[in-house]
Parts: sequence; C-alpha cells; structure tokens
Amino acid sequence: MANISYKDAGVDIDAGNSFVEAIKADVKSTFDSNVIGGIGSFAGAYALPTGYKEPVLLSATDGVGTKLKLAIDSEKFDTVGIDLVAMCVNDLICNFGTPMFFLDYYATGHLVPQNAQAVVAGIAEGCRRAECALVGGETAEMPGMYSDDDFDLAGFAVGIAEKSQMDTISNVKEGQVVIAFPSSGVHSNGYSLVRKLFFDKLGMSLDDEFDGKPLIDTLLTPTRIYVKEFKANRDKIKALAHITGGGIVENLPRVLPDNLRAKIQKDSIKTLPIFDFMSQYIDENEMYRTFNMGVGMIIIADTKDADDICANSDGYIIGEIVNGSKGVDLI
Repeated sequence: MANISYKDAGVDIDAGNSFVEAIKADVKSTFDSNVIGGIGSFAGAYALPTGYKEPVLLSATDGVGTKLKLAIDSEKFDTVGIDLVAMCVNDLICNFGTPMFFLDYYATGHLVPQNAQAVVAGIAEGCRRAECALVGGETAEMPGMYSDDDFDLAGFAVGIAEKSQMDTISNVKEGQVVIAFPSSGVHSNGYSLVRKLFFDKLGMSLDDEFDGKPLIDTLLTPTRIYVKEFKANRDKIKALAHITGGGIVENLPRVLPDNLRAKIQKDSIKTLPIFDFMSQYIDENEMYRTFNMGVGMIIIADTKDADDICANSDGYIIGEIVNGSKGVDLI
C-alpha cells in the first residue's frame, strides 16, 4: 500500500505557508507602537497604553453570519473582513472601550490562498478604520467539516477602558436626546431573512440591478465602524447602543435604567432604500426587530451637547428619554 500524505487528506501545508507570507504586509499595516514582536509567534503581544487610573480590559467576539454565503456565491471576498472587525469593535465602544488589538479565525474546507488573502486584507482594512492592531489569527483547513467552497469567520477584539466610565446606564437621565448614526446598509444581521426574501421568494439574482448597482454590491456593503465617532464625542456621550440583531427595540434598552424609556420618532429615521424595499414584503414590526433600519449606532446625550455632536458628524436626533419602564416606543 502506498504511503499517503496530509495533502492527500485535503490539507495543503504549503498553501497555508504561502498564505501567511502573502498577508504579512496587510497585517503589519495595522501595527501601532504598542505591538510587541511581529508575525509568526505563538501569541500576539500588546503593551497596555498608559494614562489610565483604573484600566479595565474589555473583550468582544462575533462573526459575520450568513452574509458569508453571499460572499462565497459571488466570489467577492474583500469586504466581509471589515464586517468581522466592525461587529466586534462596535460592541467594545458601547462599554467605553477603546479597541487595542484584534485576532481572527478563518476555517475552511479547502484553503484557496488568494480568497483567504482577500478576506484578511478586509480584516486589516477594518482594523485600520477601527484604529486597532491585527496581532494574530488562525487558519484552519478542515476537509470533511466544511465543503470545499465554504468558510467561516470569527473575530476577537480587546479594548481598554477607564473603570469609572464603564457604568453608562447610570448616566442616562430623563430629557436626554437619542441621536442616530446612520448605518451603511444591512450590516451583518438578518441575512437569512434577506436571502429568503430576495432569492427564494422574489427569485432575484446577485447581478440584478438595485438602487443603480448590482444587488450583490448593496448586500455586501460592509458594516460601518464607529470608533472614530466615539473617540471624537467621548466626553459628550452618556451611553451608546450598537444596533445589531433585534434592531432598535431590543438593543437600545440594554443601556437604559429600569425606570426610563426611549421615545423614538419613526418618521425621523432616515431609512435606506434596501429597507424601504424589504418593507413591502415584511411586516413593519418584523423589520424593526430584525434590522437596523438605517441606524447603526445610537448615542444618548444631554440636550446641550446634541447640536455639537450632530454638527461634527452625520448624526441626527430621533427621540428622547422619558419616564417609564425600560423599553422603546416607536411612534
């Protein structure tokens, strides 16, 4: 009987090594002065920033969900890495954590180096937008676990915060305003419903025109990263809510005390064409509890600071904080 190799079993070590070499420039482009060492060690090392009285480390992990299926079907791999970073760092800032570094996990049935390189290039771009370092990652080739064309992503972000600033719920008071920061699109939630509607129910194709461009370009628009907006307005922010799965109605209450509600004016929300279109086929309540509806991040702020926040960004007021049991009223 002839000997067999790891490659015969479906794992190509040489392809993995070439992939690592190909991504080094993208990874290094994210490094800052706190990164210790380089690529290829067993662990990433990062020096804690100075200037904190009571530093607290924060961590967040997430994936991209079935949006990956659209990237695979369309063979467009350069944006889902941005989504991966966004879903993690946007959570960190809601606890007043400044992102420091990021790691990724890429699992596939068959490693195609150029596809994986495009994904990691997107991750590096996401890290640059989030002003954090990509200090490590793992690539797993697992034939039999995934089909050849499939892959999955997971991301891990670590940030730092001042302990005294983390209790944002106690900052929220009656009379404060609710400020929306626009989303770039569907972001990375609700894609099972998106795919069911567009491709199963309506029979559309990836290349069909939507809003002046191919539908796939709209659906793969990467999740917006709000780290720079957070840093620019940190002193004026009372609380932040990342609007992901569950929409405004489920995510905004996470930053409210038990005795306060958010009153949101639906007519004030600047919805996007993709949501207007889907609303023709999906009940309004289902839309608002599944999608961000054009609002990717919400800031709660004092009335006196609202004008400054909106003037220095694309944020706009959509509601206010009122007395009542914790929750959201869409009126």
